Amino acid sequence: MDYKWKALGVVGIGSLMGSLDGTVVVIAFPQIARDLSASLVAMVWVIMVYILMGTALVLSLGRLSDLKGRKRLFIAGFAVFVIGSALCGLAESGTELVLARGLQGIGGAVLVANSFAILSDAFPPSERGKAFGINTIVWGTGAISGILLGGAILSVTTWRWIFWINVPIGIVATLLAYLILRESVTPNPRDTFDFPAAVLFTAALATFLLGVTDGIVNGWSHPSAYGPLAAFVPLLLAFFAWERYLSRDPILPAGLFRSWMFSASLLSSMLQGIAIFATNFLLMTYVQVIRGVSVITAAYLLAPLSIALAIVGPIGGRLSDRYGARVLSTVGLLIQGLALFLFGTISSTTPFSEIAVYEAILGIGGGLFFPANSSAIMSSVPRSRFGVASGVMMTLRNSAMALSFALALVALTSQLPGSLGASLLGGAITPGFLTQLGLTPASLAATFLDGMRSAFRLGAVLVVVAALFSALRGKEHRSDGYVPRRRSSRPTVVGGLARPPVVP
Repeated sequence: MDYKWKALGVVGIGSLMGSLDGTVVVIAFPQIARDLSASLVAMVWVIMVYILMGTALVLSLGRLSDLKGRKRLFIAGFAVFVIGSALCGLAESGTELVLARGLQGIGGAVLVANSFAILSDAFPPSERGKAFGINTIVWGTGAISGILLGGAILSVTTWRWIFWINVPIGIVATLLAYLILRESVTPNPRDTFDFPAAVLFTAALATFLLGVTDGIVNGWSHPSAYGPLAAFVPLLLAFFAWERYLSRDPILPAGLFRSWMFSASLLSSMLQGIAIFATNFLLMTYVQVIRGVSVITAAYLLAPLSIALAIVGPIGGRLSDRYGARVLSTVGLLIQGLALFLFGTISSTTPFSEIAVYEAILGIGGGLFFPANSSAIMSSVPRSRFGVASGVMMTLRNSAMALSFALALVALTSQLPGSLGASLLGGAITPGFLTQLGLTPASLAATFLDGMRSAFRLGAVLVVVAALFSALRGKEHRSDGYVPRRRSSRPTVVGGLARPPVVP
């Protein structure tokens, strides 16, 4: 078997673990809170700390992989993820679980920071879209498996096994990574790692998420949310100033952004992420709070999205290899914009079958967009920058996830008292509790639906803007000289040499 397929298999295990873990934790959220008697703040941070680690560290780790070697960091990522998973299963309090999830998030950040770089090293430019498309199948399969496996685990045993199941899989994956992967980086002793920049970036994102947490728990008008959010912008500006004027070896090289293909593709990815990532959170809350179904039943509504991603992802990847990323990415974004528009029409009586169709449409658009756009980003930078490019891409994608989550919560809770907003997220709303606040189930449903529709409509606008950036990114001129295949009756000139026309 060729090395590229072996590398894809190892990277796929990491993707499978990451996507499965994210879905399972959402399903097990109420049971974990009850079993550990954890506060709402602690439970919010069980999710938030994983996002924080994945967002704040992936840029630094991408740069570190370019300096120290992608294989060794990938192996370390599996090992840390396994240890964090084991500790999550052993946690006896909400605080312990948050700390263990933070360690698990560090391991996940290492895996994410290196996965696209390893695949870009292993596959030639003409097959990167296909590789990313196949990896999309893994993500979709992991999400579906998380739903099914999570339901099975919670029905027969404790929630702790949703974390412990990662341990044997991770040990096998660590050994496979050690035996199979090749090191593609030769460390340069003159290169340095910019530790102050990494600290500033992490602190900036931590303050943003702290502000979001306080807004969720205490209400968005509470003074405790102002301080962290006010510190976010100065810290972020300090990070950019350090990188621009003081850093000897920036973790975010400004030269990468001189490529319009790279910059436009990243903007499309971030805007799409802000619009899309909170969709499943909104739907899960809607079907539980407004429609009154169980969390496991609600989770099955996510399956059409994952199935569509798994089916369309490899098709989108192969088409982007053949015709380039611009058309595929733009069409995918417009399809997702249509799905968000349809989500914005949901009422308290919309049939679940219609919502499932909307989810499938969203997955079809994602299957066209993700592989093509990721391939465009990675192919627009030199091989020596694959690690940092992968890190930048995943940093912005994870930042978009956090921002999407925050905007969705603002839309849902800004019109509600702080205590009701917190109870909404924690699933602790009762008729008596509503009566104390002078509300009825009907008025709660109306307010919730208004907020949810506003979030989906804003998302649709953002996706259309992302589609404009995608369409205006121009023709691909890849750094490695590869030119996507197109029908032509004239020779193609590359690097001063004429090639015969390509007929697919």
